[in-house]
Amino acid sequence: MTDISIPRERRPFEYRAALTPAGVEALVQAGHRVFVEHNAGAGAGFHDEEYRGAGGQIVYSQEEAAARGQIVAKVARPTLDDLALMHEGQILTGFLHLAAGRRDKITLLRRHGVCAIGWETVQQAQGEMPVLHAMSVIAGRMIPQIIGRFMQSNEGGRGVTLGGSATVPPAEVVILGAGSFGVEAALALAGNRASVYLLDQSTQALDRADHLLAGRGVTMAATAHNLRKVVRFADAIVGAVYVPGQRTPILITREHLQAMRPRSLFVDASIDQGGCAVTSRPTDHGSPVYVEENILHYCVPNISSVAGRTASHALTYATLPYLLALANAGIDAAGAHFPELRQGINIREGQIVHPALQAEWPAGGEG
Repeated sequence: MTDISIPRERRPFEYRAALTPAGVEALVQAGHRVFVEHNAGAGAGFHDEEYRGAGGQIVYSQEEAAARGQIVAKVARPTLDDLALMHEGQILTGFLHLAAGRRDKITLLRRHGVCAIGWETVQQAQGEMPVLHAMSVIAGRMIPQIIGRFMQSNEGGRGVTLGGSATVPPAEVVILGAGSFGVEAALALAGNRASVYLLDQSTQALDRADHLLAGRGVTMAATAHNLRKVVRFADAIVGAVYVPGQRTPILITREHLQAMRPRSLFVDASIDQGGCAVTSRPTDHGSPVYVEENILHYCVPNISSVAGRTASHALTYATLPYLLALANAGIDAAGAHFPELRQGINIREGQIVHPALQAEWPAGGEG
């Protein structure tokens, strides 16, 4: 029997829960104990009574939620207060994004002997990222409503609609990155009659995107020439660049932004890994935009969090097989059964073990 804790998320505007009551029930039926912090699911519409009915045990403090679990299942990267309560031997799961996080958090994880599994680095041999994909699909499908809102005049935008009208051309939207998020965003925008341009360095990714778009968008190689070209006519640019475990490379310079139309929109969906524009800095759902170089910047790292219920269900379906394997057999056996789970291990026994995170961290350094 393994004890699993589900703490309440404490970051502003984080409405997702690490597990739904259905996920808790599956773990309990497998013979494990699940401790759910009071109101951990409230943001997604899951009440304590539902978790209790699923076999979970409700705890009423952050300290107890952190201490009880051999596995601590979170959504977002822990706060310093969360990390201070963790202890040696625990397994922490969540979207950790450590390459873009504060170095003192990495230091705490190492000093406390916590095994940190970042869902965003769980990667299968063929390159698929099953947990990140679940959130990327939701966030990508939300892009039309985000762009549509912030292109409105009352939000400071250019006053352009995605689909135009019978006498006015549609908005020109450029997406950088043809991964799960970028493709879903492209499909959703095309469905709203926007003119879509999708750029990537991978021919394979562009072939797949071109097939899915079926003539409803333009795919292009992400060359410096093409980037200079598209920024000049874009009404909105979406940064959807991701390199597993690494800080996102900077693709958008001030020169690119200065070449854009005034009051155009830049959505940096890469901000959770540091952002792909030199001007990017994290915002939140309460104050999602700011203006720099006369361009609106939307840099919310947890886009899908405001679809708390949908996102919590999707996250549970994606992570439950891994959590069951960890609880049933331990990390080594779970990694043998799911090799991609080994790719998700960022820190173990005080050591940084993910190669990309090692490259971001000074050799042997503690920050």
